[in-house]
Amino acid sequence: MARQIEGTLQAVRGPRFTRPWAGGRLHDLRKVFGPAWLVMMADVDAASIITAMQTGASFKYEFVGILLLLIVPLYFICEVAGRVGSVTGKGLGQLIRENFSKRLAIVFSLPMAVTDFLSYVAEYAGIAVGAAILGISPLVVLPAAYLVHIALVYRRRYASAEKILLLVSTVMVVAYLAFMRGGVPSGYSLLPSHLSRGFLFLVAANVGAVIMPFMLFYQTTATAQKEFRSVQATRLETFMGAILSEVLMVAVVMVSSTLSPTLSLTTDHEIAHAIMTIGGAFAPVIFSIGLIAAGFLALVVISMAGAWGMTEALDLKGGTWFAIYVAESLPAVIVPLVFGNLIALILGLMVALVFVLIGPVVVLGLLAQNRRLMGAHALSRFDRIAFWSSVGTVIACGLVALL
Repeated sequence: MARQIEGTLQAVRGPRFTRPWAGGRLHDLRKVFGPAWLVMMADVDAASIITAMQTGASFKYEFVGILLLLIVPLYFICEVAGRVGSVTGKGLGQLIRENFSKRLAIVFSLPMAVTDFLSYVAEYAGIAVGAAILGISPLVVLPAAYLVHIALVYRRRYASAEKILLLVSTVMVVAYLAFMRGGVPSGYSLLPSHLSRGFLFLVAANVGAVIMPFMLFYQTTATAQKEFRSVQATRLETFMGAILSEVLMVAVVMVSSTLSPTLSLTTDHEIAHAIMTIGGAFAPVIFSIGLIAAGFLALVVISMAGAWGMTEALDLKGGTWFAIYVAESLPAVIVPLVFGNLIALILGLMVALVFVLIGPVVVLGLLAQNRRLMGAHALSRFDRIAFWSSVGTVIACGLVALL
């Protein structure tokens, strides 16, 4: 009887905390590591890198402070996504369906599927640019990337795919750090000179590039699928990933500050020449490897998040998720082969993602502060203030693009 009572109390309290210090939290981190890190590294995707390059070329260091401040909403929003997955053991789509309605789950999942498709286009475009810099035809690399991307998750458990994705993320980080090791220019002001319409548009684009809808669905479900779950360790992993992802974005902005504001960055030749002026003869090769790795990592993470969100929302069984996974990304391979200038599409997409985020992030917050569902891990007063302030800041930044 005592054991049954303890089991009931533990179910209400949620996942058991280990000692926060004396190695307990780090010990847990080794067991849960993966979902938060991967979602943060997927956030440094090809679309985000190109957005950062255009930002640095246009406004030099004026966005450095803004990007560093974005660590705050990035952490507080994604920490809540990881917490919900860790405590409930369920994905966001399933939680919306069970705690609200199936119709609402579909309403929030379908727009994400559309933006997922556009995100695939941006990632494939980034991979094509990286391959072209290396002298590889997009006609070769894009179908190959698609097949590897699909094969990675075909009849595999998440744990198996995660190991490969962690390796890809390591390649991406090492490549970007090697590209940026030559230092950054000095002498530029950190303060915005004037709030032009172009400046405000890029504020919204960078915010959209930092917090995307797929991140909520991926981190919640991937965390739920871990055999061992710890809220504290997930929180620490999210914090580490949030800092590193924004530091990488700041570095790209600072390195790109030497570029001409009129540089359109619309072709691989322009990008290769610009990168060479920044880091020397080998810089384009290193950068392209990082860009391909970033695009591929984001492809897998975004499509897994989209497939999870749809199948959980619709309560689909069997291999239906894989059909959705394949159908969503296949047409996106063709678009970069047909259209040359995708930069405007990428920037516009980053702004649009802010508004697509509103529905899922609001429901996520409501779930996280539900004590019946979250027990002792429901959002505290401080958590609620931090989370909803972060959500409000993100939405406000998206609205300024409409001014």
